[in-house]
Amino acid sequence: MTDSPSRIAVMSDVHGNLEALTSVLADLDAQGVCRVVNLGDMVGYGPEPEACVRLLRERGVPSVLGNHENGLVEAQARGWFNPQAKKALDRTRALLSDDSLMYFRTLPRTLEVAGALFVHGCPPGLVSKYLYELDLDALRETFTLYDQPLCFVGHTHELERISLREGCLQRKPLGKGQCGLDPQARHIVNAGSVGQPRDGNNKAKYLIWEPERQRLEVRFVTYDIARTAARIVEVGLPTVYADRLW
Repeated sequence: MTDSPSRIAVMSDVHGNLEALTSVLADLDAQGVCRVVNLGDMVGYGPEPEACVRLLRERGVPSVLGNHENGLVEAQARGWFNPQAKKALDRTRALLSDDSLMYFRTLPRTLEVAGALFVHGCPPGLVSKYLYELDLDALRETFTLYDQPLCFVGHTHELERISLREGCLQRKPLGKGQCGLDPQARHIVNAGSVGQPRDGNNKAKYLIWEPERQRLEVRFVTYDIARTAARIVEVGLPTVYADRLW
């Protein structure tokens, strides 16, 4: 297929899952999408963090800072993690090069691409805040903290669209396939997870965004879960992260 510069792939939460990442990249290549933005958490939980970071960097994919990258380079940020996640973070550190850790220190908390805001956790620039922690009033307040009509986030590993139009707030899960974005509304879109979905479907997820047509497509991609799960155990990460993939 011929690439259209008006189509942008949005991915998040790869979490060291190389099998899922390579399958997603192959899928977006087949769709003819060359522009990609990553919403952070390239590492953590998964068995091949270094390979994932290198692949994304080699392809020139811009990324924002995720809470797992932040936890690896900022001691204060480690306090956010529970004991099991800290154990995974320690093991992930041993699997990463010093060069990748230095790269994490260069990652911005936000990006703006094609008029949209990109952040890992919660706009306007929070890395560790979960959207599901916000009630309706807090969500309305969040929309007042930044100017862009559209914001993409990750972090929850779930697919969701939050829309605000004339004071009316709507939250809806996103399913596979295409959907339009109301041009009269503002939206926060959660891109789900490539490497560890938590939405009841174990396929890798990513989005294709068409800014000019105000349209999203949610892509579900099959990958070798068994290999990733076996590698998680093999490299000494907590087995719960292998079980979650299923």
